[in-house]
Amino acid sequence: MGDERARPWDQDEMLRLMDVRPAGPGRYTAPAHGPAGRNVVEAGQLAADAVVAAAKEIPEQRVTSAAMVFSRAARHDEEITVELDVPHRGRTYSTVQARAVQRGRLRATGLILMGADAADLVASTAPMPGVPGPDALRPFDPPEMTVGGREIRVVDDAYDWDPAHVGPPELFAWIRFAAPPPAGYLHAALMTQSTTHWTIAAALRPHAGYSEAMAHKTISTGISAVTVAYHSDVDVTQWLLYANRVVYTGRGATQSEGRVYGEDGRLVASYTVQGMIRPLDRTSPVSGTTL
Repeated sequence: MGDERARPWDQDEMLRLMDVRPAGPGRYTAPAHGPAGRNVVEAGQLAADAVVAAAKEIPEQRVTSAAMVFSRAARHDEEITVELDVPHRGRTYSTVQARAVQRGRLRATGLILMGADAADLVASTAPMPGVPGPDALRPFDPPEMTVGGREIRVVDDAYDWDPAHVGPPELFAWIRFAAPPPAGYLHAALMTQSTTHWTIAAALRPHAGYSEAMAHKTISTGISAVTVAYHSDVDVTQWLLYANRVVYTGRGATQSEGRVYGEDGRLVASYTVQGMIRPLDRTSPVSGTTL
């Protein structure tokens, strides 16, 4: 994100990229960001594009879950097309198939479940982890992750570039944005974009000699798949806790389970992420570019 010719990375730019525009029946386009230090679109951004497209395609229902597989890297300097099929449109639930395409090639594909809300028959929630609140933590703002209008605070400073620092395979991060987006699905999009940030760093934490600083330099990392379930309406101007725990790492892959809580303990969303961690093959033109 460091190229000086690029648009600044701020909340308005993220919303511009994710607020996809209608471009014909079942088609939406996400604009190009422009030049960037690393010309690879984040997986969470592609998932958010699909969520917004589905919300616009079936506006009378809300997104209840989204599952995306990231097959090939997309570029920041060209627009992305989101193609939708709706194999089932019902009063209670609707099914949307989404494909993110760039240069005529598939970049990501997914399945989105839309639903009509109902009153609670019964209700329960997994308890919020007992971690320090955001006011007790220092701001986390490395140049590689700086987005104007977004605040991040990481519990125990666990997102660490020092390969000598080790810890359990988990990350807890608080995030909030400065300004409210103009639509509920854009709140959901900003929340979704952040779900893919934590798995690789958490998976590397227990292993001395490895850290996130090595990604795309000496090790090949990226996000292969994400599934998000949307439980409650979200307000991204309020602090949200991303509680991310890695449950498996091996065979060149890692798997995490995550939950998003409001500061009041309300469970907003839950998610799973599969990532890739492999030796960097510098002979491969796509090594380290799947995000």
